[in-house]
Amino acid sequence: MPAVLIEVRRRYTQAEEAEIMAAVHRALVAAFRIPQEDRNVRLIVHEPHRFSCSADLSHPEYRTIVTIDCFAGRSADAKRRLYAGIADELEGLGIPRDHVSTIVHEIQLENWGVGGGHAASDVDLGFTVDV
Repeated sequence: MPAVLIEVRRRYTQAEEAEIMAAVHRALVAAFRIPQEDRNVRLIVHEPHRFSCSADLSHPEYRTIVTIDCFAGRSADAKRRLYAGIADELEGLGIPRDHVSTIVHEIQLENWGVGGGHAASDVDLGFTVDV
């Protein structure tokens, strides 16, 4: 049930945007072992003047930040798999891996409302968080 926000600083075609979103989701499914159908991914395209980044980047137009809000409890190894998986997936789409940053915000289950007004700690999520 992670909520993903992908921010980019160049325009892509609709098909490319869909593939970027799918690539990040694939990495999340593999690393965190969430169900394939558990998809909550958004993409925002910023105008370059509204998304500053390091001048040291070889292709600053490809700067990409992936922010993931998720339930607390994943292991450091699962997070490492996630970071590498996202970089691998996006590199396959032409985004240099050193232009990708991933930020994980962990939220306690009782601090996330799901299923029409229930705390996530009070429902069967259909997957485990301790991976």
